[in-house]
Amino acid sequence: MAYLNIDSVKDRTFDAIVIGSGISGGWAAKELTGKGLRTLVLERGRDVKHITDYPTTMMPPWEFAHAGQLSKEYRDANPIASRCYANREDAKHFFVKDAEHPYVQEKPFDWIRGYQVGGKSLMWARGTQRWSQFDFDGPARDGFAVEWPIGYADIAPWYSYVEKFAGISGNKDGLAQLPDGEFLPPHEQSCVEKHFSEQMAKRYNGQRPVIIGRCAHLTKPQPIHYQQGRAQCQNRDLCQRGCPYGGYFSSNSSTLPWAAKTGKMTLQPDSVVHSIIFDEKKNKATGVRVIDAHTSQMTEYYARIIFVNAACLNSNLILLNSISTRFPRGLGNDNGLLGKYVAFHNFRTTISAEYEGFLDKTTDGIRPNGSYIPRFRNVQKQETSGPASRFLRGYAAGFSGSRMTHVDMAGMGADLKANLMQPQYGNWRVGSHMMGETIPKETNYVRLDKTLKDAWGIPQLNISVGYDDNDEKMIVDFHEQMTEMLTGAGFINIQTHDKPDKAPGLDIHEMGGVRMGKDPKTSLLNKWNQLHTCKNVFVTDGACMTSTSTQNPSLTFMAITARAANHAVEELKRGTL
Repeated sequence: MAYLNIDSVKDRTFDAIVIGSGISGGWAAKELTGKGLRTLVLERGRDVKHITDYPTTMMPPWEFAHAGQLSKEYRDANPIASRCYANREDAKHFFVKDAEHPYVQEKPFDWIRGYQVGGKSLMWARGTQRWSQFDFDGPARDGFAVEWPIGYADIAPWYSYVEKFAGISGNKDGLAQLPDGEFLPPHEQSCVEKHFSEQMAKRYNGQRPVIIGRCAHLTKPQPIHYQQGRAQCQNRDLCQRGCPYGGYFSSNSSTLPWAAKTGKMTLQPDSVVHSIIFDEKKNKATGVRVIDAHTSQMTEYYARIIFVNAACLNSNLILLNSISTRFPRGLGNDNGLLGKYVAFHNFRTTISAEYEGFLDKTTDGIRPNGSYIPRFRNVQKQETSGPASRFLRGYAAGFSGSRMTHVDMAGMGADLKANLMQPQYGNWRVGSHMMGETIPKETNYVRLDKTLKDAWGIPQLNISVGYDDNDEKMIVDFHEQMTEMLTGAGFINIQTHDKPDKAPGLDIHEMGGVRMGKDPKTSLLNKWNQLHTCKNVFVTDGACMTSTSTQNPSLTFMAITARAANHAVEELKRGTL
C-alpha cells in the first residue's frame, strides 16, 4: 500500500499547474509546456473540443426553434445570463445558468461566466488594443489606485509576441495613446464611418481619431496560423457559436491545441478548484485541492509553480478560500487588500444618430467588428475641471453604421414575396457605445459569504461593486462630446441613451482584487505577477490589474501571462522557486 500511495502522489505531481483554460490560462499552458514543463491545466467546466463541440456553428436560421432568440422560459430561469449581448439561442450552451452557480449581490452585479474548456474565449467580443504609457501612468498621476510596477516598455515586446501568434487585424494609425501592433490587414470602414473619421480629423486636428477596430481575426493568415490548424475569417459574424475555421482567436482553436502538441499538457475538465495548498515549512505553495464536479470527491495535485487564471472574480475567490495558519485571510493577504479595489468598464450608455447622405450606397456583406474611437479625454494630463465636470481618466467608444431598411409586408403569396424582395432603404444610422474606465476603490470589493455555499461546499462570492460619481460625470461628458462631434459632422436625430439600472458586470471586463504594485503593503503582486509573500504563485488574469484603462483587456492579459510564464521558467532554472 505504501508503494501504491507513492505512485499516486507521483501521478498527481507536475512541474506547473494552471487554474483555468480561458484566454490567459490557455496562454499559460502554451508557454509553460513550450518551455518543457509538465503542466496540469484545471478547468471547472466541461470539455469543449475545437470544431467537434460547436453544435450550432453550421446551423441555418430556420433550424432554430425560436429564430435565434432566447425563449421566455430560458430568460425567466436565467435573468442574469440572458442579459448578455452574446447569449442567444445559438450560444446559450456556453453560458453559465444562474441557478447552477449562485452568488451574492451586495450591490447589483451581472456576473457573466462561461464554465467550459476555453472559458469565455469562445464568446468574447475579440477587441484587441494595446495599452500606452499614458494608461500605465494614470494611477501615479491622479493618485487613485497604486502605481503600476511595469510600463509600456516592459510589456511592448510581449504584445508583439502574442499578436503574431493570435492574429490581430488592424491598421497602423500612428497614435501615441493607442500604440500600433503586429497587424494583419484591417477590415474596411463603411462609407458613413469614413465620413465621420474624415470630419473628426479636420475639426479636431487629428486629436479625436476614428479608426477601424483592432480585433483578433485572421484576415490574412500567416504560416504560424496555418500551423495551428486555423484558416481565414469568413466574416460570418457568428463567432459566439465557436468558429470551425479558427478564424478568430480562442484557447480552443489556438493555445490549448498548441500546448497539447508538446505532449507536456494534461487537460482536466470538470475540476473545481477549492484552494491552493500552502506549506508553512517550505514557505511556498505546493499544490491545489480539486473537487470533482460530478462526484464531489476532493483530490490534491502538486507542482512547483501555480498559475491562477480562473478569470478575475473566481481567481479572487480561490485565493480568499486558500486559508492556512500563515494566511488566515487568504493566500498572500497579509495587508488585507485581497478582493478589494475591483474595477470594470462602464458600458452603460450609448448614442445614436442618422445621416442623410450616401443614399446611393449600402453595406455589402458582414464584418465582425466596427470602428473605434480611442480615448481622447484626460490622456496626457488632467484636462476636465470644475466640480460639475471634473472626472478622472477617460473613455473609448465603439462606432458603426448601417442603412436603415423597411420591408412592406402587405399582400399574400406572390405579392408578399415580391414585397419582401424589395426592401426600401432609409437614412444611414450610426451608433456608439462608451467604454469608460472606472476608478479602483476599496469600497468596490468581493468577499466570501459567511454562510452560503455552492454545490461543492465552497463559499459563495459576495460582490459589492457599483458606479460612483466619477462614472456619472463621465457619462454626461460622453453625451456632450459625442453630440458635438456628430453635429459637427452633419448627423441628425441625435439621441442619447442611458440605463442607470443597468448593473455593472455586463461589460464582462472585471479587473482587480489581486493587483500588481511596487509595495507589498499596498498590493498583492510584484512586477512579475508573483504574490509578494508566496513567490511561486502567479496571477495573470484580470485579477492582477492595477487599473483598467479604456481598452479591451484581453490582449493585455495574454501579454502579461506570456511575460510572467517566461519569468517563472527562468526562475525555476535558477532554482529560486
